[in-house]
Amino acid sequence: MTFREFYSLYLDELKSIYSKGETAAVTDTVFRFFAGLSRTDLITKGHLIPDEKVSSALKVSLLQLNENVPVQYITGEAWFSGLRFRVDKNVLIPRPETEELVQEAVQFLKGSIGKNVLEIGSGSGCIPITIKKYAQGVQVLSVELSKAALDVSEENAAANKVDIDFRKMDFLNENSWKDLPMFDVIISNPPYIPEEQKHMLDKNVSLHEPSIALYVPQNDPFIFYRKICLFAKTRLKQTGMIFLEVDSGAAQQTAEIFSEENFITKIKNDLSGNERFVIACK
Repeated sequence: MTFREFYSLYLDELKSIYSKGETAAVTDTVFRFFAGLSRTDLITKGHLIPDEKVSSALKVSLLQLNENVPVQYITGEAWFSGLRFRVDKNVLIPRPETEELVQEAVQFLKGSIGKNVLEIGSGSGCIPITIKKYAQGVQVLSVELSKAALDVSEENAAANKVDIDFRKMDFLNENSWKDLPMFDVIISNPPYIPEEQKHMLDKNVSLHEPSIALYVPQNDPFIFYRKICLFAKTRLKQTGMIFLEVDSGAAQQTAEIFSEENFITKIKNDLSGNERFVIACK
């Protein structure tokens, strides 16, 4: 089978899973990663037959994609704010919306020296690493419950040549806060999807991304935001800021948690026009 025939096979088989644009984008990602070919290269090299190793990788990848495995888990990498991150089944795949959240924090921190940042829920490390990379001079502490996720975060920090203080911590346990200092910025994209809504998610998310990073109890979907608010009452500096990513249908309720504790809140839309971010200060 030639490269062009493989490419056509991908487009045909994946059209039942993805939209036309997504099918082409996913296929292009696989071909660039395993064969080193862009869509343009297929015009001149599409008639060639891949060697056995590449052919096998393309076949296996197509099987995985048909099982709704995210392409980022297949290639083992994702890009975020121009930086490369290793990802696996232990961490969420970085989203473009989260890039917007980080940009807000970086804009606030730029030019600062010695300011302390707390990020809650390290995952791949995309949030704390990007902040440290683009707001040099700040100190970043990132906490995470999953040891497997922390291993990925630490690897990504090393690869991107930044120094982050990663700590294994159950942030929902208030006793774990006692050794934490005051912060200039608190930022988080915490779990916020009620468990009962799992069936509403795309299969590539519900079947493959880590549950611990996605779901919260149905009877307390705002648990992380309430805890962050409680923590910020005593650990956010007077001139500090809180940056949160939220469910687009729950921004108003999230903002109310903070405004009821006398924080000044602002809701911001993402580039798609959804209410996606809550920003708060004292």
